[in-house]
Amino acid sequence: MGQQNDRETGLSRKLKELAQLFLKLGAIGFGGPQAHIAMIHDEAVVRRGWLTEEQFIEGVAVCEMLPGPASTQMGIYTGYIQAGALGALVAGICFILPAFLIVVTLSWAYFRFQGIPQIDNLFLGVSPVVIAVIFGFCWKLAQKGIKDRVGIAIALTVLLTTLLFHVNILLQFVLAGLVGLIVYQPSHPRPSAALFPFLPIIPGLPLATVSSEALAVSSFWGLERIQEYSLPLALFFLKVGSFIFGGGLVIIPLLEAQVVNEFHWLTASEFIDGVAIGEFTPGPVVIASAFVGYKVAGVLGALVAAIAIFTPSFAFIVLAAPFLLRIRQNPKIRHFLKGVTPAVLGAIAAAAIPLAQATLIQDTMARSLFATIIGILALIALLRFKRPTWQLVPLGAIAGLIVGSLL
Repeated sequence: MGQQNDRETGLSRKLKELAQLFLKLGAIGFGGPQAHIAMIHDEAVVRRGWLTEEQFIEGVAVCEMLPGPASTQMGIYTGYIQAGALGALVAGICFILPAFLIVVTLSWAYFRFQGIPQIDNLFLGVSPVVIAVIFGFCWKLAQKGIKDRVGIAIALTVLLTTLLFHVNILLQFVLAGLVGLIVYQPSHPRPSAALFPFLPIIPGLPLATVSSEALAVSSFWGLERIQEYSLPLALFFLKVGSFIFGGGLVIIPLLEAQVVNEFHWLTASEFIDGVAIGEFTPGPVVIASAFVGYKVAGVLGALVAAIAIFTPSFAFIVLAAPFLLRIRQNPKIRHFLKGVTPAVLGAIAAAAIPLAQATLIQDTMARSLFATIIGILALIALLRFKRPTWQLVPLGAIAGLIVGSLL
């Protein structure tokens, strides 16, 4: 009996420590996934010794291989190593919670005061920064993930089929992974890259019912809509959370293709502003899903969207981590992911082009020119001077407030 009480006391202490640490990291976690992972390393490995260096490196390798936000999964993995499945749940929820509360608050303010000149001016400076972040991510992903003509062909194929034919993004990711399995097998000759532009042109299935009218904003709690929209929101964000390969910004094409063009839950300008809010807050950028959920069904919709998009991450770590540690060097896994990476690039680029048009083409020439200049300066700051997003977004907001009031 005494030993059982000691075990329960030890587990309670570990859970409390995990909650305190990841609430703190979730509240101060600016700087993107690499900064989050570095913070977790410093706290969990260097300061507390919860993980060995080898365990941490293995965890990073597994999280980078899985779909989903790698930094959030690394927090879940840390909790799993420290206190099992319950520890994974506590660490993950506490890491996500601060960002969720901030996004819900900002979503309320955004839709409550939408149309007020000061809010429009603020996002006049913020939205071009987000466009620059997206294109900067595309550039870095191209340098890292495209090594041959096949990769170029896959990226261009997904770009064109998404823009011209609106092919289902998830289907294209799966097909690109299958192409990677075929092409990168060392025992088989590589097919000509010219064949690949015709592979993904297969119509995708809709993920939920589609409305032809743009959806009006919900009430604060969303009680009048949650019954109708809870299942579509949950199913959609479960699918999105299962296919975020290559970083949090992969959420952009997956969301934009559906919530803007198909479901009409958000307008293009609302969508890019929601991504901006996700970039501005600490924690993972995929928390922008809560912005979508809030527009559709208030706080309850935001909660459903957030739970659904992060559920695959918890499941992958708790259920699959031991298995993935054994198979992460499997050639077939690496070949599949090698095909998915350029598809991700093409999908993000395809989503970024219409979003850039909606952001940079304003109602006057002066405002359009200002937005374009902000976007170019932000892109230079990102690529040339390596400035973090969390620094550039507030600067864009200040510039928009000052200059926008004069235009």
